[in-house]
Amino acid sequence: MMTRMPTHTSKSDRPNRRRVVGLIGAGIAAPLLPAPAFAMSEAKAQSLVDSVVADINSVINSGKSESAMLRDFERIFARYADVPTIARYALGVDARRASPAQLRAFTDVFQRYISVKYGRRFREFIGGRIEVQGARAVKSFIEVKTVAHLRGEAPFDVTFLVSDRSGSDRFFNLFIEGVNMLLTERTEIGAMLDRRGGDIDKMIADLRAAS
Repeated sequence: MMTRMPTHTSKSDRPNRRRVVGLIGAGIAAPLLPAPAFAMSEAKAQSLVDSVVADINSVINSGKSESAMLRDFERIFARYADVPTIARYALGVDARRASPAQLRAFTDVFQRYISVKYGRRFREFIGGRIEVQGARAVKSFIEVKTVAHLRGEAPFDVTFLVSDRSGSDRFFNLFIEGVNMLLTERTEIGAMLDRRGGDIDKMIADLRAAS
C-alpha cells in the first residue's frame, strides 16, 4: 500500500520569503503574463488608466469621509485591477498548496486589504491631482506613466502596468514613487505567513482583522 505523503510544508522547509523577494528585480512581471505578443494596444491601456485616474481624482476631491472614500477605492480596485492575479502573486509559492476555497477566501479579503492600504495612500493626494503622461509597450504588458501633483510637494511618478491577460483590460501592478506594489505585497503576505508557521487560514484571519 502506498503511503500518502503529508501536504503540509514546515516553516523550515520553505525558503524565507523576504530573502527570495530580495532576489527578484523591481520590474518583475514575467511569471504573470504571456510571453508572446498581446492584443492590447497602448491606446487601450492608456484609456483604462485615464478612467482609473479620473475615478481616483473624483474620490480624492469628493470631500467624503475616510470610510466612504475607502469604499470608493475598493470599487475602483474591483473594477480596474486584476485582483486575482495580484492576490495569487502576493501569496507566492504558497498558492500552489492552497485549496480552491482558501484561494477564494484569500482573494476576497486581499481585495479589501489592498483597497484600504492603497486607498489611504491615495487619500494623501487630497487637494491634488494625477495626470496621465503616456503609455509604452514593455515585453508582454504596457506601462502607463502618470504624475501626481500634490499641494506643497514636488510632483512624483505613479506608474500602472496593464495587461489583458485576464480576458479584459486590467492593471496588475502599481508603482508609487518607485515602490512596487507586487513585491511589497508578496513580502508583507509572506511575513504574515511566516509568523503563522505557514498556516494559510490563520494568515487570512489576520488579514481580515487588518482590513
